[in-house]
Amino acid sequence: MGQIAFVFSGQGDQYPGMGRDLYENYAAARKIYDLCDAIRPGTSFQCFHGTEDELKETANTQPCLFAMELSAAGILLEKGIVPGAVAGFSLGEVVAAAVSGVFDYETGFRLVCKRGELMQREAEKYKTSMAAVVKLTPGQVRELCGKYPDVYPVNFNCPGQITVSGLSAQMADFFAGVKAAGGRAIPLKVTGAFHSPFMKDAAKAFQEELEAADVREGTIPLYSDMTARPYGNDAVSLLSAQISSPVQWEKLVGNMIGDGADTFIEIGPGRTLTNMIKKISPGIKAINVTEYLAEVEVC
Repeated sequence: MGQIAFVFSGQGDQYPGMGRDLYENYAAARKIYDLCDAIRPGTSFQCFHGTEDELKETANTQPCLFAMELSAAGILLEKGIVPGAVAGFSLGEVVAAAVSGVFDYETGFRLVCKRGELMQREAEKYKTSMAAVVKLTPGQVRELCGKYPDVYPVNFNCPGQITVSGLSAQMADFFAGVKAAGGRAIPLKVTGAFHSPFMKDAAKAFQEELEAADVREGTIPLYSDMTARPYGNDAVSLLSAQISSPVQWEKLVGNMIGDGADTFIEIGPGRTLTNMIKKISPGIKAINVTEYLAEVEVC
């Protein structure tokens, strides 16, 4: 018999009003949002009433997504739905770490607030952006990136989709190269060149934050974006270096499936990971948490 995996989404799926239905309908969600508001006043208001531009700012996006995702996970856990494994895409890995038990919820929220601030700070140093490249192979994307000194392949999402980060001044020419090669580049709703060398200083500073926190080995297997394998006792190095390293999502999902996961619940405001997982392994069940909750409550 297979197992359920919780996978937590990253930046890009956020939208004004996200999580409000959870807050209004579940005590478990209100408990998490209240915890986050006590640490960072206005977090729930920003989730429910913030503008798209406001939520796009990394220093806001990360704590808001953490609050929404952790509250959704809290609802599932309260219902007795416990994952056999967890993972998260970029920011989502911090939420996954909290659910795994690498640190408590309060520590996780304080850390994600700092992570967002550090990455925002680095993003403001340079005019950078990210885009998803579709219809090209990893080799083609690497070759195209190699023509530009400051454009990097950073997220290996699923077959036919790779995310790149780079200087905005070079991205227009890169987009033209993608089109000429038969692919398409789709700009992402983020404000920095994440998972690239542009984030090395943020990764170093975040490591110092983690070293000062109560970080331990989790009780639920947590898969690393960097290695695509379960964590050992090296959470500090994996969570910090992840900020400036590529996300190996396609390999990670494949490894989770190989280790027994057959149902993936995407915990986040959208369906990005659900769609990726279905492309990675079409026979696997992947469903967004809101849809999953609707199924559970009908039963």
